[in-house]
Amino acid sequence: MVDRSQPARTAREQSSPGRFELLRARYPRLDRLVRAAQRYQSHYGDYYAAAITYFSVLALVPLLMIVFAVAGFVLASNPELLQRLQSAISEAVPSSQLSQLINGVVDEAIKQAGAVGIIGLLAALYSGLGWMTNLREALTAQWAQGPTALSFLKRTLADLLSLVGLGAAMAVSFAISALGGGVGRMLFRLAGIGNNFWAGLVLWLLALLLSLAASWLVFLWVLARLPRQPVTLRSAVWGALFAAIGFEVLKQVGVVYLNSLSSSPAAAAFGPILGLLVFAYLTSRFLLFVTAWTASARENQPVAEVEPPPPAVIRPEVPSRRGAGVTVGVFGLGTLLGWLLRGRR
Repeated sequence: MVDRSQPARTAREQSSPGRFELLRARYPRLDRLVRAAQRYQSHYGDYYAAAITYFSVLALVPLLMIVFAVAGFVLASNPELLQRLQSAISEAVPSSQLSQLINGVVDEAIKQAGAVGIIGLLAALYSGLGWMTNLREALTAQWAQGPTALSFLKRTLADLLSLVGLGAAMAVSFAISALGGGVGRMLFRLAGIGNNFWAGLVLWLLALLLSLAASWLVFLWVLARLPRQPVTLRSAVWGALFAAIGFEVLKQVGVVYLNSLSSSPAAAAFGPILGLLVFAYLTSRFLLFVTAWTASARENQPVAEVEPPPPAVIRPEVPSRRGAGVTVGVFGLGTLLGWLLRGRR
């Protein structure tokens, strides 16, 4: 006897949601993470991260040379503040080798501040614009924004302004990190609190909170203002907080990972450059995933615009019907023709 219920049961099993789909429907945060991962993959997040990594390494040395050449002039009368700024930047990377590399570049930039000149400025602008262009295109792709109809000159000028704005945001961030610890120690000295365990713990927590606040400001600017079509700051608040906390965790993970690479032959051959590439790539991927996560929020989904229907055209049609009048007319015409023919005979 043939079981005819088998096909119906199979179709019912295929149409029923799986366990993972039920979990997504039950937990909205899990569903948002899944949608963010799908958005990241569908908008080529890994490819954009590789491009950002390449231009980050290419633009790092010229930009640091220009920034600290200017800082050397501005802060020539305050070497302590310049040292704090340099320490804040070197502490932002998770490897001692990378810190030594950056400190070497910074020291050389301060020593040769007067020799940077126009050529160094043009090199920094060229590499910095290439980095900013790729970063903005990657963020725009994760926000699923359409292309903007801008000329080459307007696009270049917009990228230059974005580069200056990001530099200002990072300067404020590093200044907060650099001044925070010094202000805390000064307040403790004024209050007569010595160097003990609790004072050190409070200073460590203060430095951590200031670092998170500074990173939050930078990521808020990146997520909301760097896409080709800027979004509201409110829509990027939680994404920037997620990015700031995740970046601190990423730095700690990067310390362990880069230390494990230090014993490999590749690290011995390439030195800190390999660590810089790995850290830049991980940071780029994390930033683009956070952007995809921010754009996947329900409140950030674009509202579909329904086009109005075309205007209605009224065409009245009067149907012609053959009634009794038409029949009488045909009969009369036939009678007339018959009478005429009879008269000719």
